[in-house]
Amino acid sequence: MDAVQRANAGHPGMPMGMADIAEVLWRHFLRHNPNNPLWPDRDRFVLSNGHGSMLLYSVLHLTGYALTLEDLKGFRQLGSKTPGHPEHDPPIGVETTTGPLGQGLANAVGMALAEKLLALEFNRDGFAVVDHYTYAFCGDGCLMEGVSHEACSLAGTLALGKLIVFYDDNGISIDGKVAGWFTDNTPERFAAYDWHVVPDVNGLDGAAVERAVRAARAETRRPSLICCKTIIGYGAPDKQGTKEAHGEALGVEEVAAARRTLGWSYPPFEVPQEIRAAWDHRAAGAQLEAAWRALFARYAGAHPDLAQEFTRRMAGELPQNWQDTVQATLAAVAKQSAPQATRQSSQSALNVLGPALPELLGGSADLTGSNNTLFKGAKTIRAPEAENGDYLHYGVREFGMTGIMNGIALHGGFIPYGGTFLVFSDYARNAVRLACLMQQRVILVYTHDSIGLGEDGPTHQPIEQLSSLRAMPHMNLWRPCDAAETAVAWTLAIERHSPTALVFTRQAVPQQTRSSEQLAAIRRGGYVLIDPAGAPECLVIATGSEVGLAAQAVQAANARGRRVRLVSMPSTETFDQQEAAYRNAVLPPGVTRRLAVEAGATQSWWRYVGLGGRIVGIDRFGASGKAADVFPHFGFTVDNIAQQISALLEE
Repeated sequence: MDAVQRANAGHPGMPMGMADIAEVLWRHFLRHNPNNPLWPDRDRFVLSNGHGSMLLYSVLHLTGYALTLEDLKGFRQLGSKTPGHPEHDPPIGVETTTGPLGQGLANAVGMALAEKLLALEFNRDGFAVVDHYTYAFCGDGCLMEGVSHEACSLAGTLALGKLIVFYDDNGISIDGKVAGWFTDNTPERFAAYDWHVVPDVNGLDGAAVERAVRAARAETRRPSLICCKTIIGYGAPDKQGTKEAHGEALGVEEVAAARRTLGWSYPPFEVPQEIRAAWDHRAAGAQLEAAWRALFARYAGAHPDLAQEFTRRMAGELPQNWQDTVQATLAAVAKQSAPQATRQSSQSALNVLGPALPELLGGSADLTGSNNTLFKGAKTIRAPEAENGDYLHYGVREFGMTGIMNGIALHGGFIPYGGTFLVFSDYARNAVRLACLMQQRVILVYTHDSIGLGEDGPTHQPIEQLSSLRAMPHMNLWRPCDAAETAVAWTLAIERHSPTALVFTRQAVPQQTRSSEQLAAIRRGGYVLIDPAGAPECLVIATGSEVGLAAQAVQAANARGRRVRLVSMPSTETFDQQEAAYRNAVLPPGVTRRLAVEAGATQSWWRYVGLGGRIVGIDRFGASGKAADVFPHFGFTVDNIAQQISALLEE
């Protein structure tokens, strides 16, 4: 309450209404160690209703994390450790906290899934080295957002019995009483998902909350929803239970009145020493971790290989033989000489990578056969049977899938990848954005990358998606032109500790001829694929399926005595990260006659061709028809590219 008032911004209502729930969870159940926020077997806590971040900051400060009173006083101020909606800050104990409502639920599902799979893989009789809960707070807004349905439905199917969610049922959102627009029977909704539901818990009664948590922990098969009746802004006599308590400071007079109502006589930011001592969890946390470390030491003695593998996986390190796997992947795709869709090239790469990387956890949003995401030897995760696996059928849940993958990555121990059509990345976009914001190692497999998918028509033909994904900070997008670029893209995505979008074709594309130097240069995101004799007078830049068309046009121009260079640029972000000398060598600044070719929106290409350059692209929606007809309809032919090159050379 005081921090929000000091900032004159924030959300005091939820923290005041859920404070009793937080006290019970953090002081009586949550296994954590403020001295080591990354202890592998700690319980995970997700604040899905992230606007209530001052509640989380308060308990982190009180329990002993590296969050001072001065940090709390800096709430929502530039450069502070306490922003309005924290995302992911392990050093101060923030596992993940979502501003966009509902996504925290999906993250929590991913964390609980990761815990279950790791336990199935690593635990042995007498050695439960993976044994922790995932707890989450959520509110009405989280449950109104559709992603909550996607994620929670799948959580019930997967029987994630160690996921416990607290629903802050205070009946208020920004516009007022939710009874006017949210009348769902939430307990029955979650019961229909096959969740264990504890209804009608008085969230202001610590003893009642404690009984509910114990009931939830006693249910080992189903995830649990604890429905807590609370009062938003509890204790503020004139604003509790109203929308005014949701997202604005209470005001000096109301804060003073709340102090009197709650019987709290201390000035702002002062906490009596006996209360601090009661909350301080550092000694208890150290004991909890020490007991686990002792267990793990015995485990390492009995199962040294498993212990070493678990340690590697949780550290996010790749196997020592990773470079051998990279070479094996490149060798496997090098055998491909005939034209092949890059989605099929992707599966060929996965057939090598999947068996070599046990941390690779795949899936698709009901498009496995189309995305080619199931590698040879992969085992489907099935529930409620206690079966381990490395591939998940997410169902038609693009948004939920991406949010769940974020949770898997945040938990640690896995590198998740999931597939859908590129055009349906729009469904998942906000979860993609949060993956980028939190810089999580999530691999997004997007197939059917252009008008090349043909007859499915404009609704399925991506136009603006490539440009919009490239505009996202921390995203690396790869649109390879053949099997070799596809294999390199996969290996770099696995090495990278931020999101990567791998964008593949439905239609077959030709394999390009390269020297060993060119093959090595693929890793730089852009490289010279065809060079003329002598200094180039024109540059052509292409990606994906258009590289093959551009190559024919460039070769024809060079055969006529012109000097045209073809640059394949599968990843503009990776290319932009190269040193200036390399970038200038590939795209000499003095060569201003430039043409970009990509079957998508032109927006992101002007920075490479300049205002005097040209782009063969698409700035309108697609058309239904066979790919062989649709490509020429939009000007993607060798002849048209050749004409554009000629026009540039004549200028």
